[in-house]
Amino acid sequence: MNIIALDTCFGACSVAAGRRGEDFACEFELRQTGHAEALVPMIERVMTRAQLAFSDLDRIAVTTGPGSFTGMRIGIAAARALSLTTGVPVAGIPTLDVMAETARHRHALNGDGTAWPEHMLVAVDARKDQVYVQLFGPNQAATPSAQVLSLPDAARLLPEGQVVMVGSGAHLVAAHLNVNRSGVQTLYPDLQPSAGCLALMACEAHLSEIRVRPLYLRPPDAKPQDGKSIPRLS
Repeated sequence: MNIIALDTCFGACSVAAGRRGEDFACEFELRQTGHAEALVPMIERVMTRAQLAFSDLDRIAVTTGPGSFTGMRIGIAAARALSLTTGVPVAGIPTLDVMAETARHRHALNGDGTAWPEHMLVAVDARKDQVYVQLFGPNQAATPSAQVLSLPDAARLLPEGQVVMVGSGAHLVAAHLNVNRSGVQTLYPDLQPSAGCLALMACEAHLSEIRVRPLYLRPPDAKPQDGKSIPRLS
């Protein structure tokens, strides 16, 4: 299987392409803005390094959110455009699932040999004293699905026992834990989704006939002024 994977959901722009079972060509760039300008040249460079033509692709993968409103739409729009021009199907993978796999992969590569706890909470700072969170249990099952919660509510998600929290919101959640709570560690505050991990996951993903859509967990901060909105075209 030949695949290209795109992520623009949070504070990075990331692309990976290649053949299943081989090392992927990858590019990763931290950025808070300018994802749209960076993405297309990045796609072209990665496809060249992977020695793939767009006609060679069998699958396109993209993170679907949560994430920034602009970032989610950029990535999904690019994946849809590639799909329309190539006829290749798109696999959409939730962003926090990809971040969980990225954290596991990072620990396997750079860890000190210690066992990874059964439970992991991915927490991303969503501003306004909220976090995007998802709890992962044994066998990589997500319980529950991604949601946006206040910091105290996110802290209450943690089960008893050993838990690792990762992402930019992990330290925020940790500040709301019971002072007597033990067995919780925070890692990788700089964690971003990896397009390489996304590509690996998408190779195994079930393709749905449902159109890939952004996962919005809360309304946008920017709204049209009263009386200033333009009527939607039918």
